[in-house]
Amino acid sequence: MRLGGRLAGAIEVLADIENRRRPVADALKDWGLSRRFAGSGDRAAVGNIVYDALRKKLSHAWLMDDASPAALAHAVMFRQWQISPEQLAAELDGDKFAPEPLPAAALAAFASRNLDDAPDHVKGDIPEWVVSLFQQNFGDAWLTEAQALAERPSLDLRTNTLRAERDKVVDALDEAHAIPARIARQGVRIPPGEGPSRLPNVTAELSFAKGWFEVQDEGSQIVADLVMAEDGEQILDYCAGGGGKTLALAATMHNKGQIHAFDADRKRLAPIIERLRRAGTRNVQVHDREKDLAGIVGKCDRVLVDAPCTGTGTWRRRPDTKWRLTQKNLEERVGQQKQVLESAARYVRPGGILAYVTCSLLPQENQEQARQFIAGNGDFELVSALDGWQSLFGGAGVQPVSSDGATVTLSPAATDTDGFFFAMLKRKG
Repeated sequence: MRLGGRLAGAIEVLADIENRRRPVADALKDWGLSRRFAGSGDRAAVGNIVYDALRKKLSHAWLMDDASPAALAHAVMFRQWQISPEQLAAELDGDKFAPEPLPAAALAAFASRNLDDAPDHVKGDIPEWVVSLFQQNFGDAWLTEAQALAERPSLDLRTNTLRAERDKVVDALDEAHAIPARIARQGVRIPPGEGPSRLPNVTAELSFAKGWFEVQDEGSQIVADLVMAEDGEQILDYCAGGGGKTLALAATMHNKGQIHAFDADRKRLAPIIERLRRAGTRNVQVHDREKDLAGIVGKCDRVLVDAPCTGTGTWRRRPDTKWRLTQKNLEERVGQQKQVLESAARYVRPGGILAYVTCSLLPQENQEQARQFIAGNGDFELVSALDGWQSLFGGAGVQPVSSDGATVTLSPAATDTDGFFFAMLKRKG
């Protein structure tokens, strides 16, 4: 397919997402299945246009004075792919698969408008009601933080030290331009690329089948390390999901001690079995019923709660969710987090640690949630996670955001990772 066909395909997908209010991944999958003639490069290019358009949906629409799928897709060409309107017109000339030309008014708006004149939420490409929450969390740096969430993310991997060393993984993926991550001790990074370029399918590599690495954002690796798990400890991963952090903890503990991986959602938990086998872990028990945890109540050295959240920290990877987020969604997540924290706290032994994690950048889900938990549970106290950061990552020359001097917030702008929050709560005694 030429650029015209790819651009037309992206416009179709964007229209499908808008009209049917469906996840971007589902819309792209259906488009690909109905276009068997489209090769892998074509599908990747269409996907890149769609994701780029959604990441900067507000600013694209403001500059074009047009929020239609066609205007958004063309704005991607002009702003992110560095193809001028004149160059694009020449490229599409005579291409029978190209979309209809944009209205003259949209092109005129793009030529005359300056983003500096746009409202703050448009500059930041976030819902207007979220601006005050970002200001509360990041102060004067909120706009920089918001804009970083609208850029393409890298592909991050975690070396499984039970099977390989990081240099070995980097060498195995040299054709994908893999490099050691800046912060995560076992992280490997593949740059995001530009324009139509596609990320490699690393899960098709022999080194992946051998269990040398897992796909895991660098921020997720960092918060797993901040749990400070040690060999021989008994640990509960209370919201284990697919097991990414469970696997990281098992490697940190050198397969010694015991990890209990629990999630009430069996569908989310299901992939963990194959991942554990491939990684060579031997110290993990998997549970899908909480009654099976009765024997470890009050006995765990550390309990990790990767709580359900709005996912605002993952907006680079899931930009469609940015535009579906509502105040009601936030309130529901805050309520769920409170319940999960109360339930998980029962398993922490006196002197043990409750590690609270979200992939959110909203203070209600993070600092405020931790403070409210402590206020209602006098036998827990907030201890500094920054000490762990300094001991583990102090040499990286990067500092996370911390509004209280104890908790840690990772973000694309501050740490070049997805957005994560980490708080360490210690049970007294």
